[in-house]
Amino acid sequence: MQGGGWSDQVNALGGFIRAQRQMAKLSLREMASMTRVSNAYLSQVERGLHQPSLKVLHSIADALQLNTEQLLQQAGWGGGVGAAAAANGGAEPAAEEASAGPCSVEEAVRAETRLTEEQKAALLGVYRSFLES
Repeated sequence: MQGGGWSDQVNALGGFIRAQRQMAKLSLREMASMTRVSNAYLSQVERGLHQPSLKVLHSIADALQLNTEQLLQQAGWGGGVGAAAAANGGAEPAAEEASAGPCSVEEAVRAETRLTEEQKAALLGVYRSFLES
């Protein structure tokens, strides 16, 4: 079922990129021009058919005026849950962090008024996929 988790992550990443592009009011062609990546490839990334390279993610982040780390986390390459464990010597999170639990993250995403329902669903999907892996 590992392949399903990867596929879910790629789909969630693509949905996140699409939602951010739409929120920035950019067409696929405009973003392709800004990133110097073909619009056909960007379309495939948004549909979850390809996981982009680090270079492409960096270009997408720049075009969307996002921190590259945000996209890296969406791709499963960045900080997040794994980085917290690594920084803690690979041990379980501190009691204070563990008590926050996934509900507080999910509640924060649901309460965010600047996100559309599609964006919230994409973020929650990525978050849950990290917890499952």
